[in-house]
Amino acid sequence: MSVKTAYEAIEKYRNELNDLSLAIWKNPEGPYVEHFACEKTAELLKKHGFNVEVGAGGVKAAVKATWGSGKPVLGFLGEYDALPGMSQEVATEMKPIEGQVYGHACGHNLLGVAHVGAVIGLKAEMEERKLPGTIIYYGCPAEEVLTGKGFMARGGAFEGLDASIAHHPMTTNMVTTGNSLALNSVKFHFKGVTAHAGGDPHNGRSALDAVEITNVGCNYLREHVTTDVRMHYVITSGGTAPNIVPDYACVWYYVRAPRREIVEEVYARLVKVAEGAAHMTETKLEVEFMGGCYETMNNLTLVDLIHQNLQEAPQDKWTDEEIAFAKKLNDTTPHLKEKAVSFMGLSMDAELHTGVGAIGSIGNSGSTDVGDVHHMAPGVFFTTACYNIGAPGHSWQNTSCSGHSIGEKGMIYGAKAMAKWGLDLIEKPEILKEAWKEFEESMGGKKYKCPIPEGLPVPHQDK
Repeated sequence: MSVKTAYEAIEKYRNELNDLSLAIWKNPEGPYVEHFACEKTAELLKKHGFNVEVGAGGVKAAVKATWGSGKPVLGFLGEYDALPGMSQEVATEMKPIEGQVYGHACGHNLLGVAHVGAVIGLKAEMEERKLPGTIIYYGCPAEEVLTGKGFMARGGAFEGLDASIAHHPMTTNMVTTGNSLALNSVKFHFKGVTAHAGGDPHNGRSALDAVEITNVGCNYLREHVTTDVRMHYVITSGGTAPNIVPDYACVWYYVRAPRREIVEEVYARLVKVAEGAAHMTETKLEVEFMGGCYETMNNLTLVDLIHQNLQEAPQDKWTDEEIAFAKKLNDTTPHLKEKAVSFMGLSMDAELHTGVGAIGSIGNSGSTDVGDVHHMAPGVFFTTACYNIGAPGHSWQNTSCSGHSIGEKGMIYGAKAMAKWGLDLIEKPEILKEAWKEFEESMGGKKYKCPIPEGLPVPHQDK
């Protein structure tokens, strides 16, 4: 079936889309304070006739932009937060931008705008052909801390969806049947008693000792969990000087597992470890639960559909300049390029991915809050090539490509594939029916339970 109008609309507004992506790239923002990205995204969607709500689900930097009426209701999950320590110019060597801390090392400037392009294109197609259905663009903050969509879900932002799609910039064009991990995030704050570490240490109660004992206990706990569980931590505060017994210390943990239920079980055991450390050191423990997310649950029916859509959507050819730029970046991580070409079955001459990779079964040992939406309605997650083929995750190489025409081309390709995906679900209701049958079987009668407690406030979102 034709999708000519959608593709033409994306090309017609390509400069607007790229301008928005570059504006967000030049103004990177951290979690829950993506007010520039939120405002500029909302402005463009209003211009194109969407009914735009800013502050969706009670999250100030969230956008919910709706167009159309009736069924199906399709959600397009955009994001736009950046990463700390990842400032970088568009260059082939590490070159941080002076005075700038954050950078788009996960390409969320491209990610957010790809979904904007998709809904603009799909809207044009639906208008011309008078098709029923409701399309919703979601601008979701704070994906990098894995709780943005959870807070939005708690506020009801995703209620009523029939299906959702999430695109992500990556080194390859592909979709997998594998899933990322569920997660809990927690900080253990210990409060003790200060004392002179040399003169009267017996009068002190070291909060740092409690942190270290917690970490030792965690490392023993690893022996008694399944091998697919991940626990990792960083000490965020450990004292001020060696000759002062620290009266405050803090350790920040992530607990990950393939299923939400396992995360909750292991998390409860880890809290007991921290409680034991507090008891052993005679310190006081405050548990600050930061939130959590579900594992992704790629719907196989929708996997097949977006794989087909990727094969159908036109890809821009890489220019000689883009290939040369990518080669210089690949030369900074030759071992990763070698692994990438081996995994994809490509020639070592490849610098950027072209074509569509076979549907893979490899899961992601990382996490994303897209999983929360996947447990509310059928959903799918896929990638397009926006970086050089050997780019590490969360790297300066990614930041560089995200501000380059390489990233733009992958973004536009992703937008076209998603527009076709939405059109297929509107015109072929049997696909959505099959996706829901699979979803209900996967859920096994369970319902989504938001991992964000009612009393937990949305973090530092002042404007």
